[in-house]
Amino acid sequence: MGRHGRTSDDPSDARPVSRNPLDLVPRDRVYAAPMARDGLLIGEVAAKSGVSRKALRLYEKAGILPPARRTGSGYRIYGPETLPLLGFVTQARRLGFRLDEIKRVVELKRSGRTPCKHVLDLVHLKLENTEQALTDLAEVRGQLRGLLRSWQSRRHRSAAICPCIEHLTVVKGGR
Repeated sequence: MGRHGRTSDDPSDARPVSRNPLDLVPRDRVYAAPMARDGLLIGEVAAKSGVSRKALRLYEKAGILPPARRTGSGYRIYGPETLPLLGFVTQARRLGFRLDEIKRVVELKRSGRTPCKHVLDLVHLKLENTEQALTDLAEVRGQLRGLLRSWQSRRHRSAAICPCIEHLTVVKGGR
């Protein structure tokens, strides 16, 4: 503490300063002491990973992320393994993996086993499902194109709602 009870020797700093560090000077501000922590707060993880806070809480609840440690005031603190794990989760979600599938892969890794065989099986299944979905979509596309070609001739038929759709002949699957 400087002369005249001030914290600095700058004469322009004319605010009185309490001699007891626990006493506040009138109209003085209280600043939170920096938290001593080993990790990242949820907002920091969200900013660095591009994953929302809501998704982070969901991943933690689903068991994909390990439970975060908590500060004394209850804030989540995530460890250094969180960002690489979220990179994996983000990429797996882009590839169409469901959360339960991602959780299983993460569980295998945490148990010390290599999850690659399991992932390979999932990829084969996802590819098969994607191929079937593309086939189904190509069929629907063909039916929609046919509907557009025949639109003028169908619109004068009687129907409950729309004759163009009701009188369409669906080839496969009853769609």
